[in-house]
Amino acid sequence: MAAILPLNDSCRDSWGWNPQDKSPDVQLKGPRNQTALFHPNWSIGAAGVRGTRPLLQGHCYYWEIAVAPRVYGTSMMVGIGSQKARLHADSFINLIGEDNESWGLSHKGTLWHGGDSFVFTQPFSENALTIVGVLFDGRKGTLTYFKDGELLGQACKDLNAPDDDDLYPIICSTAAKTEMRLVQARRSFVSLVDRCRNRIATSIAKKELVHILPLPSALKNIILDSM
Repeated sequence: MAAILPLNDSCRDSWGWNPQDKSPDVQLKGPRNQTALFHPNWSIGAAGVRGTRPLLQGHCYYWEIAVAPRVYGTSMMVGIGSQKARLHADSFINLIGEDNESWGLSHKGTLWHGGDSFVFTQPFSENALTIVGVLFDGRKGTLTYFKDGELLGQACKDLNAPDDDDLYPIICSTAAKTEMRLVQARRSFVSLVDRCRNRIATSIAKKELVHILPLPSALKNIILDSM
């Protein structure tokens, strides 16, 4: 099956994992803190980290998580949740989806929400890199998963109720010395200005050339952040 490319009419999104919003058993590294190392020494429970990107209603977001080949344990999860969702537990549980504040896909192929689960896909392969794609459609209020470029299907709906808290990307793991990395992030355009900014950013070969553009410094910084 050919790889599916969600959000073709979109632009690169720049975010990472939040060093101020994580379990103490998560170490972040790399540009924009895009790589998370769980339980660097040993594990006594579940550890998670929230992304810096709020998933705004009315907009669409797609991101991909590379789950390193070391896959084992009670649960390694990719999902979304509110600010109320826990990011640490001193027990081996499926942390994302333990209650109504989050939704998560486990490496065992089960989908969790509200403390309940059902089989959603095949378990992740051991000793092989798995790329998990997540599509949040804030217009329709849906969450859709992909695995290694193939569509798994819609996992959740009704995520755009007006009184809901903002949702954020979340990853977590119970397994020691496991790693996940944000490898790609895209979002829908928010305005005509946003489209123009993206066109400028994708038309310039080198970042150094942005500084000679006859534009305000604030706009130059936005363009640079998009490259």
